[in-house]
Amino acid sequence: MILTDNETKVDLLNNEAISKTIIELLRENPDHPVTIGVHGDWGAGKSSVLEMIEAGFAGKEDVLCLKFNGWRFQGFEDAKIALIEGIVTGLVEKRPAMTKAAGALKDVFNRIDWLKVAKRAGGLAVTAFTGIPTPDQISAVVGTLEGIFADPGQLATKENLTSAIEGVKSMLKPAETKNVPEEVEAFRKAFDKLLKDAGIKQLIVLIDDLDRCLPDTAIDTLEAIRLFVFTARTAFVVAADEAMIEYAVRKHFPDLPETTGPRDYARSYLEKLIQVPFRIPALGETETRMYVTLLLTGAEIGEGDADYAKLIAAARERLKRPWENAGLDAAAVKTALGAKADKANNALALSEQIGPILASGTKGNPRQIKRFLNTLLLRERTANARGFGADITLPVLAKLMLAERFIPRLFEQIAFVSAVHPKGICDDLEHLEKGLVAEGANSRGDGKAATDVRKASKTTETVASEPESAVLSEWVSSETVRDWARVQPLLSGIDLRPYLFVTKDKKDYFGPVSILGHLATVVEKLFGGKMTVQGYESELRQLAQPEADKVFEAVRTKIMGTGALETLPAGVNGLIVLVKAQPGLQSKLLDFLEALPSSKCGPWAVSGWQGVVKDADCVGRLTALLTEWSKVTNNPALKAAAELALKDTKGAR
Repeated sequence: MILTDNETKVDLLNNEAISKTIIELLRENPDHPVTIGVHGDWGAGKSSVLEMIEAGFAGKEDVLCLKFNGWRFQGFEDAKIALIEGIVTGLVEKRPAMTKAAGALKDVFNRIDWLKVAKRAGGLAVTAFTGIPTPDQISAVVGTLEGIFADPGQLATKENLTSAIEGVKSMLKPAETKNVPEEVEAFRKAFDKLLKDAGIKQLIVLIDDLDRCLPDTAIDTLEAIRLFVFTARTAFVVAADEAMIEYAVRKHFPDLPETTGPRDYARSYLEKLIQVPFRIPALGETETRMYVTLLLTGAEIGEGDADYAKLIAAARERLKRPWENAGLDAAAVKTALGAKADKANNALALSEQIGPILASGTKGNPRQIKRFLNTLLLRERTANARGFGADITLPVLAKLMLAERFIPRLFEQIAFVSAVHPKGICDDLEHLEKGLVAEGANSRGDGKAATDVRKASKTTETVASEPESAVLSEWVSSETVRDWARVQPLLSGIDLRPYLFVTKDKKDYFGPVSILGHLATVVEKLFGGKMTVQGYESELRQLAQPEADKVFEAVRTKIMGTGALETLPAGVNGLIVLVKAQPGLQSKLLDFLEALPSSKCGPWAVSGWQGVVKDADCVGRLTALLTEWSKVTNNPALKAAAELALKDTKGAR
């Protein structure tokens, strides 16, 4: 069961309200030209709204609805020509019996030829207004091309240019207008006459995926739309993310005057072209829960099922007032689906469990929600195919994936410990979850719930008396982590190794950690706060030298893996305590410092080492490194810190 990510006429988001509003607006004054924008982030459902608009005009003979996808035409043809010619050819295809319009059709195609001239003649004479060259400009192009033959040094062959010249000459029509504004007006009149003769009272062009195009393609398409903006009976509905279009405008016009900021100009450009903007709202928590329920149920019983249509109708009714409803419940599903309601049990459970965090993490984006669900279902299938599907349950996998996707540091911390635990358990996570359950029970006065927590593991008093690890302290202080931990089901006592194994498509947690074994916990401790890690010095002294080497390498690798060295990285304070407890690591410490990129390293790299580097050779290496850093020219902060450290060193002597 994989959810498709194509535009659809099946409305699960209640976007039909937007499509109906746009259809009504278009039909109010069909004679008047209008440009409507359907805006929203990538994956918000813009394409589906266009599908609904097209479906809403189906069967209306006096309305012609055409779709144009700029992204699909990108790279194949000049965007202006592709759109304009696409509109006319679409008209011919959908209205083949246009005997009365034969003359008007020929006139329009002749005028489209003018657009092609600029392209075939090497892109010369493209005007900022419409891209249509004048006859004088075309004559100049022909003269230039003919002159090439007299110069054998030109990088062109007669065969290559002959066809271009003949094509250009064939388009020269002396009787036609001699300036761009007149030519533009002539095209509009010819196109308007074509619509009249074809019996079309309104032409609606739906433009999709404009925000996927390269900036020049997007601008060319918008410029082509401008050609029709004042043409009667013609309406455009443009689906695009405003931010991407504004970016395209700024890239296309890089040399704007200082008095007109690029952002202001881009916004004005779009607002002038798009007369009526509609923005698709992001899904809230209630809408996300409903959407997840409908998606998974539809995939299970089929979108064409009559009872599924009843469930959609029930959801739409509740979506009319989402602030008063908590989503679809078992009773509503039972009423709509009848005997098939059992097939929606997983959908209901998952939507209830992951809806709140999924809504927040995806910012209510339908495509992101689909991608999350598809990854979830695909991983479940993979576990089944590899023979350990019985060890995987969707609710637990979904909860872990929420952390993986939206709180990656939390997921890494859980995975790092659970992968090497003999039972696949993360003790800190158990303490966090049980503490939150007890906290909730106490706030409700629920004595039974608190008693259940005590029976399940240690008593609340015992847990509270134990010192918190640095990781647990970090989790408890984060409201985001606490919200995630409250999501059902709780993971206490669950072997998480099968779930980590099925996430190996992104990272293998059983490679490096299996080498560390029980030392993985020691490494994790060293990434705590400065005061916390100092308390581990006596524990670190108990490590054998080979163990200390492994811990040092693991900490060093994690620090360098962050890539952010401008400020003090987590783990550095732990590294200092480790070397202090294990003096045999001093040489490895200098290897680490010497490998730091001086151009990207903050002043933290200078201090803290003098108290742990005592070996004569290592002291000499450290002094030489500080001297080298004191001479850098591309990092003033590091240079100043190194100079000060050298002065302090000399003063101490």
